[in-house]
Amino acid sequence: MKGNDITEYDLYLIGEGTHSRAWEKLGAHTGDKGGVAGTFFRVWAPNARRVSVVGDFNRWDRDAAPMASLGDSGVWEAFVPGVAHGELYKYFIASQYDGYEVEKADPYAFAAEIRPKTASRVWELGNYAWGDAAWMRERCVRLMHQSPMSIYEVHLGSWIRCPEEGDRWLTYTELAGKLVEYVRQMGFTHVEFMPVAEHPFDGSWGYQTVGYFAPTSRYGSPDDFRRLVDALHQNGIGVILDWTPAHFPMDEHGLGFFDGTHLYEHADQRQGTHPDWNTYVFNYGRKEVQSFLVSNAVFWVDQYHIDALRVDAVASMLYLDYGRKEGGWVPNCYGGKENLDAIGFLKRMNERVHAEAPGATVIAEESTSWPMVSRPTYLGGLGFGFKWNMGWMHDMLDYMSHDPIHRSYHHNRITFSMLYAFSENFVLPFSHDEVVYGKKAMVEKMPGDEWQKFANLRALYGYMYGHPGKKLLFMGCEFGQWNEWNHDMSLDWHLLRHPFHSGLQRWVHDLNMFYRAEPSLFELDAEQAGFEWVDCNDSASSLISFLRHGRNDRAAAPRQTLLVVNFTPVPRNGYRVGVPSGGHWREALNSDAALYGGSGIGNLGGVDATETPMHGRAWSLEITVPPLACLVFQKEA
Repeated sequence: MKGNDITEYDLYLIGEGTHSRAWEKLGAHTGDKGGVAGTFFRVWAPNARRVSVVGDFNRWDRDAAPMASLGDSGVWEAFVPGVAHGELYKYFIASQYDGYEVEKADPYAFAAEIRPKTASRVWELGNYAWGDAAWMRERCVRLMHQSPMSIYEVHLGSWIRCPEEGDRWLTYTELAGKLVEYVRQMGFTHVEFMPVAEHPFDGSWGYQTVGYFAPTSRYGSPDDFRRLVDALHQNGIGVILDWTPAHFPMDEHGLGFFDGTHLYEHADQRQGTHPDWNTYVFNYGRKEVQSFLVSNAVFWVDQYHIDALRVDAVASMLYLDYGRKEGGWVPNCYGGKENLDAIGFLKRMNERVHAEAPGATVIAEESTSWPMVSRPTYLGGLGFGFKWNMGWMHDMLDYMSHDPIHRSYHHNRITFSMLYAFSENFVLPFSHDEVVYGKKAMVEKMPGDEWQKFANLRALYGYMYGHPGKKLLFMGCEFGQWNEWNHDMSLDWHLLRHPFHSGLQRWVHDLNMFYRAEPSLFELDAEQAGFEWVDCNDSASSLISFLRHGRNDRAAAPRQTLLVVNFTPVPRNGYRVGVPSGGHWREALNSDAALYGGSGIGNLGGVDATETPMHGRAWSLEITVPPLACLVFQKEA
């Protein structure tokens, strides 16, 4: 990609808000002019009086490389001879207003120097040789909603560190070995990376982005990040990337007050700043900002082969009054609180991602009851592929926090989700947000002694994998990290020396492997036909049972999966559960098995159904349900 031309049509599309590949024209691109090698620089700064390129190549001289204005487009351009791949640079901007002068990082830069330094870096993206062609071909035809999706959420800087080298974080290249092998062995289908786009403050975890087109230099170069994605794909693992178009930080070198005016953000603080996070909010109604953000979404799925973007804080984009007090927000043109510009932007962004990257999708972190988030725009939806099920997550964690003796009074917490489970294409998330800021680690949320804590957590995970919806676990949750997540430290991998922790990890591994192999657990995730209660009313025993069904359009009869979950520490002997048919029902999984750290109570591998009516069915199983456990049965052919 030479990028040594920009047409009037490009400028028109950028100004219209419909350019979905603006990174190919704006920013820094190596090339040649009149046979002289160098770099073309272009930046949008419509209210600037003067703009120049400064860098190591001209000793940061603000007069050495002036840029020329491309008329009403607001774009400035310069060709600087001799500037090559890897050079550091910024834009010096002198505003038309109030004598404001500033040096800004390039909004479209493909790379940056490592924080706390803030310069952009000239980077040519066209040289990497991908090895994931088979994955990309298969992605184009995969029906994601009917496929298994078990996501391992990762913060790259704290998954594993190197204590022997000053407790440094791993590089992208090192992660391409260690992380890929771990995820493959554990059976997760996808990895979700917390934001990797360049950000100045480690403690923001990447959610306050400055370099939207630049993978953070903390862990290596852009090509190193590509190698990590490539390695995951070659091992059959999808890649989801957290993306943050809801807000951006106020650092001087960033997007805020870019050319001496509020260019990317609203000028009115009631619209342009977010009080909860002390950040700027994008002006989604400005056409050039739409081109910037839509292009950025397409950029990651195009240039880095990302399989899905998980959009952070969608609710804060949809509602003008989100996090704001009365009088602290501006109603829309109809007097409502809906952000019409943000709605239009989200729809267009989703349409372009799906159109330009076949098989890729977009996931919404949306915590309200906004309708049709994961429905196509042509049906009136927002166009996302999936939505996080925050209601299920909050209900389940609230339910599990109660001592089992009191759970019978809160039984509706574990059944309510089925009233809306098929209104969206849901992901069931136990994410990083649930194990920070005093919320406790997952295992510490569970009541009881150590044995009961781990048994509770195994039962919860078993219910999660049986419940309709895709699955997400944050790193460390799979082996029972005791401490809350700390972005400055490695996970406590030494805990795996202890049986309860290694047993929980084995349980998650076996859940993943069973889930991936069993179509009834994922084919009809978003359809009522895929789920059927056997008994949701046994609140006295705090016990539920249900069936999952696969599609019925195949030659062989679809296999049905029965799950029984006991949320009390009391074993239930002689417990009868209705089933659809007779025959032998194999006990495929039992979270109380000794190899998981359980007590070893079970059903000796399976039970024969008897013609004893139960739960409105002619056949039933008489089983032993272990304490605080999840059982999974399947009828043998």
